[in-house]
Amino acid sequence: MRKKVFICSPFRGDMEGNARKAAAYCRMACEQGFLPVAPHLLFPQFLNEGIEEERRLGISMGMELLSLCDEVWVFGEATEGMAAEIASATAQGKEIIFKEGMSTASITKWSISFSIRECGFQNSAG
Repeated sequence: MRKKVFICSPFRGDMEGNARKAAAYCRMACEQGFLPVAPHLLFPQFLNEGIEEERRLGISMGMELLSLCDEVWVFGEATEGMAAEIASATAQGKEIIFKEGMSTASITKWSISFSIRECGFQNSAG
């Protein structure tokens, strides 16, 4: 069975360009023998990122998928959504691998100021 990796990369802003990058990251993971999980490539197919309630639903469902992954691969500069994913992965004890242009220090401000619950994440215990 392949190791599942959660692809954590920007989406908002240049959504088309960011989706192309995320697809490339997924391809790279696949070519390395991993099973990539990239909710930001799937959920915009049927949820509207411009409607806050649907955006929050997508983030929440993404957090559920994250909980099933073995690792989190982080690409690019952290956005609010990415920071919530990184915080969740940290709380779950997941291995977080910074693949390009990011270090643990660059997300510190997000980790401190942005809680998981602000993104609508509810774990099964809470």
